[in-house]
Amino acid sequence: MNIKPIKTEADYEAALKEVEALFGAEPGTAKGDQLDILLTLVEAYENEHYSIPLPDPIEAILYYMETRELTRVDLEKYIGSRARVSEIINRKRALTLSMIQRLTSGLGIPAEVLVQPYKLATTPSKSSHRQRMAVAA
Repeated sequence: MNIKPIKTEADYEAALKEVEALFGAEPGTAKGDQLDILLTLVEAYENEHYSIPLPDPIEAILYYMETRELTRVDLEKYIGSRARVSEIINRKRALTLSMIQRLTSGLGIPAEVLVQPYKLATTPSKSSHRQRMAVAA
């Protein structure tokens, strides 16, 4: 068994080929142990070099709604009134800590996803609205 650290992309590719060759090895055998070690090394390399960013909080909520066939009404017990749910989903208001806690405990959405900063929809200010109305007149 000649296992070495994965330091380069070439090392990574070679390790993947070795994993493919060992795939299906019986656990508890020498080849099974070698596969376990290689998978651990590959996972560590991937975590360092190919990290997957967390999803946007609102996109995560929408995903959970879709996959669990939830409606906006179903979110009211976690977020608040129908209007508040609409504000959150339409990015007009940010999630609060208590909303995040209820969404995490009630729907299982990871808190680390929900606490991330995200862009809110920009709404025109009253002065810019007045300016557009003056130009239109």
